[in-house]
Amino acid sequence: MSAHQYDHGHTVAGWTGFGIATVGTAALGVGVCTVSGAWLALGFAIVAGALLVTWTLHLAGWGKPSGRRPREEWPMRARDSQARQGHAECLGCRLAGRGRQEVVPDVVTVPASEPVLLAPAE
Repeated sequence: MSAHQYDHGHTVAGWTGFGIATVGTAALGVGVCTVSGAWLALGFAIVAGALLVTWTLHLAGWGKPSGRRPREEWPMRARDSQARQGHAECLGCRLAGRGRQEVVPDVVTVPASEPVLLAPAE
């Protein structure tokens, strides 16, 4: 079990993305200090890669949904049980086509005792 009292959201997806993004921002820093377009391009590519890796891990169940998780899913090695269906309020899941709620139109019912008058078509 986790030693902390609150769900801090430590996940494999989060830490992996953080590590890759840190390398990318370091490359960006080198590019700024040396005024090198190649280092800047490399840094931006690594940061974009961090975003894609984090998103992929989240969709694979190594991330976390918005809000609190059940206590048994707090440890970092625990996988997200809701990842396959998608999270309703998650932009990443919606971009992947998951987590969409089926829209059911409201049906208006008219009691059988009342006559329904239709306006003539013009």
